[in-house]
Amino acid sequence: MASMARDLLAQDSVTATLERITASATELVEGCDAAGILVLHGTQVETLAPTDPFVTDSDDLQQQMGEGPCFDAARSSQGDRVFRIADLTAEQQRWPAYAPRAHLLGVGSMMGFLLFTDDEDLGALNLYSRKPGAFNPDSETAGWLLASHAAVAFSSARTHAQMEQAVATRHTIGEAMGILMGTHHLAEEEAFDVLRRYSQENNIKLREVARRVCEQGSLS
Repeated sequence: MASMARDLLAQDSVTATLERITASATELVEGCDAAGILVLHGTQVETLAPTDPFVTDSDDLQQQMGEGPCFDAARSSQGDRVFRIADLTAEQQRWPAYAPRAHLLGVGSMMGFLLFTDDEDLGALNLYSRKPGAFNPDSETAGWLLASHAAVAFSSARTHAQMEQAVATRHTIGEAMGILMGTHHLAEEEAFDVLRRYSQENNIKLREVARRVCEQGSLS
């Protein structure tokens, strides 16, 4: 597990980090046949780094039904942080619409762990087995440990990506200002003001305005 944690932090992109998280789940958690990360945007579900197509199918089904263990895990900021269905062949009172349809997809049992850090919820790590009753207490413990490491790595990778984007944006804006300064004989503050006004008046993000200037040589 310690080696896996170091491996997660060594990944060079958010996508690579998420793919390593879900691959680690299938390698380290007893009974886990497939894994994925479900992120909620309002009521819309996004599936990240699925290891099997039925993971995406399951997430789509939870969105359609508006219920399910992983769906609940991703939207729950309080209370339980792990949700499970031990046997999808049996009647489920908590998720009566989702469970029988998930079984038809080939899911026998599943668990969902909330991915969280101290200051933000990030979604749910979902573990699936094709067999009923596949997960035991050791599986849940391993899932918790993986989810804890994964949440930190996910947050770190996302922060790094945001920082890289911010640096790239500043570079593009600086380049665009240089073009306007040379073309229209403007001072630095005047060039930035041209970009800012165009952004506000046309409701276009400043980085997009700067990109256009860099590509076209002007705002026209």
